[in-house]
Amino acid sequence: MSSCDVVIPCRDEAGALPALLSQVPEEFGVVVVDNGSTDGTGEVASAHGARVVREERPGYGAAVHAGLEAASADLVAVLDGDGSMDPRELPAMVRRVESGEADLVCGRRRPVGRGVWPWHARAGNVAVLWWLRRRTGLAVHDIAPMRVARRAALLELGVEDRRFGYPVELLTRAQRAGWRMVEVDVSYRPRAAGTRSKVSGSVRGSLRAARDFARVLP
Repeated sequence: MSSCDVVIPCRDEAGALPALLSQVPEEFGVVVVDNGSTDGTGEVASAHGARVVREERPGYGAAVHAGLEAASADLVAVLDGDGSMDPRELPAMVRRVESGEADLVCGRRRPVGRGVWPWHARAGNVAVLWWLRRRTGLAVHDIAPMRVARRAALLELGVEDRRFGYPVELLTRAQRAGWRMVEVDVSYRPRAAGTRSKVSGSVRGSLRAARDFARVLP
């Protein structure tokens, strides 16, 4: 059994999955959560060796939670299914949890080129983080789109949001629980061709995510 499962929430990411899954280190288990896809995402994931879980309730948080429940390893990593993050960077993050250095290791996105992170998505991220620092003193520079922690501890936190506010609520609950959080730089690459972000792909998507963030802010 793998010591770490990678949970990949997906909705219509069939075009990204072959390359992404080929980059997951072989020592990791993979759980792809098909969140209402219409492009054969689940079939593509299964054909490339992933375990597929279907979650019909729409929302990023719903997909992540379904993946956590389906995972079986002690440690769980979460990253997006659009190809924008490199799973080959996960082993170094996992080691920091395994060693006891951290309870939660969070990725801080570092764009690998111009135009990777649209202005409206970056602006929303900055606003949320400013509010978190102001209200809670939480000194993070991103909302942990790529992260590693122990599965049982994550479930015990009791994160309730099932939409885009999930990672923000996770950070605030982890802080209140006294978790040791470490932030590391991770590559942020262009999305795979043929896929579109539900958040950064449009101003409307970014505004919808900002609304979900605001709902869970302390």
